[in-house]
Amino acid sequence: MSLRLDRLRKARDAGDLAALAEAIPYAQWMGMAPENSTGELLTRMRYKPELIGNTHLPALHGGTIGALMEMAAIFHLLWELDNESLPKIVNITVDYLRSGRPVDTIAKATVTKQGRRVVNVSVEAWQEDRSRPVAAAQIHFLVNAAP
Repeated sequence: MSLRLDRLRKARDAGDLAALAEAIPYAQWMGMAPENSTGELLTRMRYKPELIGNTHLPALHGGTIGALMEMAAIFHLLWELDNESLPKIVNITVDYLRSGRPVDTIAKATVTKQGRRVVNVSVEAWQEDRSRPVAAAQIHFLVNAAP
């Protein structure tokens, strides 16, 4: 078992969401962290000026929103599933629904279908109003494959 997978498994077993985020350097760098303030696993991307893609609006770069949704799905899979390996993304389809304003963005992942090797995940991202999502994604991951 890899050192990273071992750290992730220990974080999950201890119920430590902060340790889960600390085990993934990219999530730290992007300012993404899982949280459970509402009784459900959410992922928050803290706003910082480096995330702006369109300075005239200003609006978040679409790649950062896509990265948030991918990370929300990964956090969800690491937290909920007991995998023998880290989930590997097969493909992602992102629908951008409105401009992301320069504020924190939150995402929620839901497993829509789980097979032995492939998991389908649906993700929705919003800012202040959950009923007005900024983006939605469908993501397929390969799981339980040999490392």
